[in-house]
Amino acid sequence: MTIEFWFLIGAALVFWMQAGFAMVETGFTRAKNAGNIIMKNLMDFCIGTVVFSLLGYTLMMGEDALFGLIGLPNLDLFIHFSDFIAAPQEGFTDASYFVFNLVFCATTATIVSGAMAERTKFSSYCVYSGIISLLVYPIEAHWIWGGGWLSQMGFHDYAGSCAIHMVGGIAALVGAVILGPRTGKYVKDASGKVVKVNAIPGHSIPLGALGVFILWLGWYGFNGAAATTATELSAIFLTTTIAPSVATCTTMVYTWVKNGKPDVSMCLNASLAGLVGITAGCDALDAVGAAIVGIVSGILVVVVVEALDLKLHIDDPVGAVGVHMANGIWGTLAVGLLAAPSAPAGLSGLLYTGSASLLGIQLLGVASVSAYAAAAMVLTFQIMKKTVGLRASMEEELRGLDASEHGLPSAYADFAPAVDSYSGFALEGGLIPAAGATSPAEILPADWAPASESPAEGKFTKIDIVCKEERLYALKEAMSKLGITGMTVSHVMGCGVQKGKPEYYRGVAVETSLLPKVQVSIVVSAVPVQDVIATAKKVLYTGHIGDGKIFIYNVENVVKVRTGEEGFAALQDKG
Repeated sequence: MTIEFWFLIGAALVFWMQAGFAMVETGFTRAKNAGNIIMKNLMDFCIGTVVFSLLGYTLMMGEDALFGLIGLPNLDLFIHFSDFIAAPQEGFTDASYFVFNLVFCATTATIVSGAMAERTKFSSYCVYSGIISLLVYPIEAHWIWGGGWLSQMGFHDYAGSCAIHMVGGIAALVGAVILGPRTGKYVKDASGKVVKVNAIPGHSIPLGALGVFILWLGWYGFNGAAATTATELSAIFLTTTIAPSVATCTTMVYTWVKNGKPDVSMCLNASLAGLVGITAGCDALDAVGAAIVGIVSGILVVVVVEALDLKLHIDDPVGAVGVHMANGIWGTLAVGLLAAPSAPAGLSGLLYTGSASLLGIQLLGVASVSAYAAAAMVLTFQIMKKTVGLRASMEEELRGLDASEHGLPSAYADFAPAVDSYSGFALEGGLIPAAGATSPAEILPADWAPASESPAEGKFTKIDIVCKEERLYALKEAMSKLGITGMTVSHVMGCGVQKGKPEYYRGVAVETSLLPKVQVSIVVSAVPVQDVIATAKKVLYTGHIGDGKIFIYNVENVVKVRTGEEGFAALQDKG
């Protein structure tokens, strides 16, 4: 009873990790998608519970069938409930095993969310999250923990570096590749070659840090819940503390030397990378082995995250692939290399015995599980992409999934608007067509033509353009094509005569009189004012309320503080 009680407490700690994943992903992405991310992490567990109850659990833990490939499905949970909760003479109740394996299953599904954040349709996310919990995780987990063929060979993955983190990371990688990057993440030239990688900072490092601390706490249950003695549990707690600590210190030093300053977000990723790395061998490695795992994890996570972004141009907003896939593989193989006879598992790795037999089994497990997970997720995502669709529209993405998918004006209502980060992005493929746009000719005089004459000597004009946030990218690119390289962008709140559009919270209308907008301020001299106005109207026009307004002012003079230049010279960017 005492051991089973700890087993269930550990399961509760693993469930609490859902909050950690939600906070990390929310903090590492933009505020306009915070509600969407919270909703996805909630539904991971809820949908996962439904499908795992119906089929997933018995595929994983049912009687071994098909030569160790799957468990035999049954309905004992529903038709033999009294037996399901009855305490056996040895071991735990089936109900305890069910809850324990359910929370692990939900972890696998939620890893995928981060890599595909900010541009995935919510309905599609619900579908593939359910498929992971119904078929993908239960089958490969049966191989490892349900008496399947890998467990029969002696494959060792104590708490899931391979079964959970590597599989979740592979699904995340496949999803990110098929889905494509967020709008504005990569700038391409006419030939399609990426010429610039833009950073899209998350909106809250404190939220991300809170998530990491929650996950670290939960990891003591994640790794330790299956321990059956105090000696085993204390050893697991020790290695689960050493590896992430060393990984974080390693990343701090590595990024400090490499970039001149220690990287906060990378250090947060490193803590998780060290935890993932030690998960397979938390009972099989000693303190030295845990430290080695941490050192490698701390470097590996930085290398993989940067390689994906800067070299392969795969957009993973939270670093899920570097944390979970790369370190899931490393942690699983580390058992074959570093397993110490003095640790509770009693295994011996290559560095202790000179024998590569355990390492060979670990390699086989990584290869087979990787192949299955990759094939299953490629098939899943490709079918969905060609049928129901995976990706939100560009307009929905730029507006933010909180508003477009859930009708939520902001996850931070009455605190801060869900504003975006604008870091000089240029869009691929030119201007974005506005949703519902009609011909700009309908609002321009038929005989209008762009001004061609130069402005009067010394004449300066300030143009303020107030528009929807999602149109800023297109407006900026259009202004750049006119030769305007300098502008000031401010986040503002406002409304016209219509007093804003109706919004609803929990089914109740919210009386919104102010809406988030952006104000773009430009001062021109050589560029004709009418060209700026006409271009802005073409970019912003949809024919619907809220397209924006343009204000024009005369400017007496312009002074550049750094050089002291005045007038036209002050507007020139000479470096």
